[in-house]
Amino acid sequence: MSQWITVCQVSDITPGTGVCALVSDAQVALFRPYPDDRIFALSNIDPFAHASVLSRGLIAEHNGALWIVSPLKKQRFRLTDGLCAEDTAYSVRSFAVKVTDGMVSVSAVPQ
Repeated sequence: MSQWITVCQVSDITPGTGVCALVSDAQVALFRPYPDDRIFALSNIDPFAHASVLSRGLIAEHNGALWIVSPLKKQRFRLTDGLCAEDTAYSVRSFAVKVTDGMVSVSAVPQ
């Protein structure tokens, strides 16, 4: 069973951007693609650069899926599950997200 941590309001995340939140001991990047209120959560650590930067990446659509493009080395990570398009061995953890009454909660346990 997941432990849910409430981290912010949906309105705290500007559409088309990401923010970072501390969920238990993990840095989690939360993304809100433009123009809707869906929220995705991935580890904030870029596995290629070993830096906490994915929340600063650009959201892009490719082949019908949404991806975050790392601001450092430009690898793409799928927002739904953290799969790395360039090398699956470097995929990042994803976290379940729920929105209740405009509040964003993240599972403390990665998927």
